[in-house]
Amino acid sequence: MLHKTRGIVLRVTTYSESSVVVQMFTEKFGIQSYLINGVKKPKAKIPMNVLQPLHLLDMVVYYKQNTQIQRIAEARAVPIFKSIPYEVIKNTIIQFLNEVLYKSIRQQHVDEQLFEYLYNAISWFDEADELSVNFHLSFLMKLTRFLGFAPQAQARVDQKYFDLQEGSFTPVVPVHPYFTADVDGNSLMQLLNTPFEKINEIKFSNTYRRVVLDKILIYYQLHTASFGQIKSHQILEEVLS
Repeated sequence: MLHKTRGIVLRVTTYSESSVVVQMFTEKFGIQSYLINGVKKPKAKIPMNVLQPLHLLDMVVYYKQNTQIQRIAEARAVPIFKSIPYEVIKNTIIQFLNEVLYKSIRQQHVDEQLFEYLYNAISWFDEADELSVNFHLSFLMKLTRFLGFAPQAQARVDQKYFDLQEGSFTPVVPVHPYFTADVDGNSLMQLLNTPFEKINEIKFSNTYRRVVLDKILIYYQLHTASFGQIKSHQILEEVLS
């Protein structure tokens, strides 16, 4: 049976000389894998250039319950990106976020609110005329709301530490090593609560931005099963430095 759904490209794996398997987060079915034949041919019905990381698609798909690999009848880029594929910094940020998302939501079932957040955030980033080097930090902190481990509240005067394991501020030193100073915790809360339209008002030095990113990745590792190590943030740091 055919269904219309929107999708976000997460990963492409070569299946044969001209075919690929694409893992997508779809609005209607959650995470799905699709076999697409002939994508590498010159006149492919669904070309490879629409299957790049975090590209947004309108699709007509076949869906069979309890089937691991589905099929796509039609797919087109909507919206067509105007900056992400062509601007090095934006593209590098998207590559990094794609790796984190793939490791964070690969077991995700249908979640329309999460899908809307991702779709709208990526669309906004592509449309933004002024590049924000804090976008990836804000994106990941806002994502924690949908993944179920958003930090809790702002620090009170007596709460000098942010417990990364508990996701909250505390007045005493935690018994484990996963904590940071309240200034870093407040930076995470600032990124969480500031709208994308105003994130350029957050002023971090390049050095401090790397510190904040490291804290965020530790936070994800603590709260996401089998998260593992992220490799692309090293390339991102080089591009942003």
